[in-house]
Amino acid sequence: MTELTKEKMLAFWYEERNTAYLYKQIAIKYGESPLSVVYSKMADVEEKHADRWAKNYTEQGGVLPAFRPTLRTRILAWMVNRFGPESVLSSLQAGEQNGADAYSNIAGTSGMSAEEKSHSRLINSIASETGKGVSAGNVAQLEGRHKAAGGNALRAAVMGANDGLVSNLSLVMGVAGASLSNQSILITGLAGLLAGACSMALGEWLSVQSSRELYMNQIKIEREEVESAPEEEEEELSLIYQSRGLSAEQASMIAKQIMSDREKAIETLAKEELNIDPSELGGSAWEAAITSFVLFSIGAIVPVLPYIFAGGTTAFIISVVLSGLALFGVGAAITLFTGKTVLYSGTRMVVFGLMAAAITFGIGKLIGVSVAG
Repeated sequence: MTELTKEKMLAFWYEERNTAYLYKQIAIKYGESPLSVVYSKMADVEEKHADRWAKNYTEQGGVLPAFRPTLRTRILAWMVNRFGPESVLSSLQAGEQNGADAYSNIAGTSGMSAEEKSHSRLINSIASETGKGVSAGNVAQLEGRHKAAGGNALRAAVMGANDGLVSNLSLVMGVAGASLSNQSILITGLAGLLAGACSMALGEWLSVQSSRELYMNQIKIEREEVESAPEEEEEELSLIYQSRGLSAEQASMIAKQIMSDREKAIETLAKEELNIDPSELGGSAWEAAITSFVLFSIGAIVPVLPYIFAGGTTAFIISVVLSGLALFGVGAAITLFTGKTVLYSGTRMVVFGLMAAAITFGIGKLIGVSVAG
């Protein structure tokens, strides 16, 4: 545990006072907005922390100096008044997280650490809400023109097939340029398909599984906080709802109702604070891995297929033509996300894909000549 010297107590007091000062400036800036109440309450908590350190410091014989905001705090306050509170949210969130980490190593400050974490998450929630604005993407979602989950799944499917197609086409063209036998090209293409698909599947599995484990740990921490400090969690929920426009009375009533059921409270806090849905936890790692393997394989088999039934120049030409058509199809599918015309997007994909294949073909040709020579 960290040893608390008088100097450390004074530093904590000074930091809490600076944070409270900044929150009060933000509250003033928001005027009659519900966010003004949120920041005022956060300032009160920081003042409470400062009072505790002041008491500890004076009990040790210290004499508190007159408080003056630091230069950094004055600059942040100027930014709040000049550019709006949103301009300093990242700094505030980092400061709260640093405070939580510092208090976590000091005996008897678990409650203060929890409140600092709560403020960090609350600021993150405010940032995610105020940062959205009325963008074209948000309007499109409201109008139902695209759904995030379905769109992401379709995007992953298209990109997975594209990765397999471009990478294996380049590989096949490279060995074809080296003038290897039909059997060698076929074996190389199939090996590239399996290696790439396995790599993609493993990467996807690790990514999703790591996300699941991270989410599960965060939910575990949230559960512990609900069990150990239900009042603080209820206040945090109330502040979150106030930051979204509800009155203090409405927010407090909703928060109290949610906290009456601990399991419901944990699920709600996970969604509101952490943007985690406990029922999903990032999806199935095995499903993601298998899907990635299949999609990559579908794209990667296209340039290899002709070498199963033909050989030589005939197989080469058919492979290039089939791959060109597949690339155009991938480009056309991408227009679902970009809004570009099918002809433009499809042609662009064909040009880039065949350019990559031409480069590897040329390199293979040079290597083949060098080895033969």
